Amino acid sequence: MDLAAVYEHLTAKPGATETFPFGPQALVLKVKGKMFALLAPEAIPPSVSLKCDPEEAVRLRERYDAVQPGYHLNKKHWNTVLLDGRVPPEEVRALLDASYALVVAGLKKADRDALRDAAGH
Repeated sequence: MDLAAVYEHLTAKPGATETFPFGPQALVLKVKGKMFALLAPEAIPPSVSLKCDPEEAVRLRERYDAVQPGYHLNKKHWNTVLLDGRVPPEEVRALLDASYALVVAGLKKADRDALRDAAGH
């Protein structure tokens, strides 16, 4: 999965907003003010940092060389995925979805309900 496909998938999430709090080299995607992804489009290779269950984070790092502890993030809860083709697209997509779901699960019920309603569920 390349950077453009990752960006398109993330920005299609209900309530997703884009910010550049760290400058133009890091695109942060948030839902209800909470970060769920950080894209580094200018990195070589490009990468995406994603929230992850701590135990799953370790398993992914052991399975894929292209999954590393979150760069400049809490390494227990965040992984950085290098978008160089070493992680299968379906796995990247699942990680994108899981990061969003983890952040949404931590929101207030009213915010979760508003997202669900906005998504038409």
